[in-house]
Amino acid sequence: MTRNGLLEAIHARFATFYFTDDLIVMDVVVHDVRDVFRFSAVRKKGCRPADDFGKMANRLGEAWWDEENRTKRKYMASRKLLDLAERLAISEGLARPRLIRVATVKPESLQYLGMSKAELGSRELTRLIKIAYRRQVKVHHPDAGGEASTFRKLHDAYQDLLRWADNPTFTRRRGFPDKWYYDGASQKWVQPVTTRRAP
Repeated sequence: MTRNGLLEAIHARFATFYFTDDLIVMDVVVHDVRDVFRFSAVRKKGCRPADDFGKMANRLGEAWWDEENRTKRKYMASRKLLDLAERLAISEGLARPRLIRVATVKPESLQYLGMSKAELGSRELTRLIKIAYRRQVKVHHPDAGGEASTFRKLHDAYQDLLRWADNPTFTRRRGFPDKWYYDGASQKWVQPVTTRRAP
């Protein structure tokens, strides 16, 4: 997701990108306007969503440049581009993304113990970690025919998860569970954020 120039040109405050089997959709909220501008395109059979999005962004970029070359005014090019979009009220189009907490656990620690991120929300996390560790020890302990190096990594993962369970830490970021999100302040795209269900 590197199509930032187009979003910068139209002064996007934030945007989302998502797709269905049939459509590519980009919703954009620009500064000082309380509407959502929806750009969509029909997907090409056999194309990846990123490729379809790139083609749509290229067409929109060409429309912006054509108007800018014709009028020699960037604001007119931006206005022309926004006129091509379907205009929706924010309530029916795009809500501001929620602030989501993401656990700072090392993915390899979960992998060694055969645990999922969803389990990190359990009230019995320490017990689950110990159960997962015992299950893996039965397979990977050198006395059971496992390799010593694998067992050391397993034990390190166990210690790492126990430390995290005692003092959980999270990073916070805005995002959606089912859409790419563009933040105009940082001019960066954020991948869809996985959320955990409450225990």
